[in-house]
Amino acid sequence: MYRQTICAWSRTGDSISTLLYRQNPGAPNRLNFQPMLPIKTIHHLAIICSDYQRSKAFYTEVLGLQVIREVYRSERDSYKLDLSLHGQYIIELFSFPSPPPRPSRPEATGLRHLAFAVNDLQQTIDALQQKGVEAERVRVDEFTGKLFTFIADPDGLPIEFYEE
Repeated sequence: MYRQTICAWSRTGDSISTLLYRQNPGAPNRLNFQPMLPIKTIHHLAIICSDYQRSKAFYTEVLGLQVIREVYRSERDSYKLDLSLHGQYIIELFSFPSPPPRPSRPEATGLRHLAFAVNDLQQTIDALQQKGVEAERVRVDEFTGKLFTFIADPDGLPIEFYEE
């Protein structure tokens, strides 16, 4: 039943708990599934940078994200830059006076990295090199067999490129 449920879940997009209940509505909820929140997708990620102009250039000129809106908030001495990828709002870039550094190594609790899907990893690496950005060695995902690599933004936030 588990494999059947997972297959049905992947086709319908319903939660596993919903499908288990549909398949056996009178059975006790032995797996103790709770109803899922009605989350549709990730709306955006917020990144705080230490040097606004340098980070703005990195995210727009190196990664090629498009500016939706740029606002300077004088009461906070802070910029807020909304960025999109292929018309989809994905990143809020903030500047604040003297933000504390974010530890990336050794790995710390919290957001680990930002990942972008790409069609051709080598083409992405070549394009990054042309812009003066060196990627780490290419690795293979041990579970999917897919290729991936990392770079870092100007503040050391790891950014992954994952070949689909």
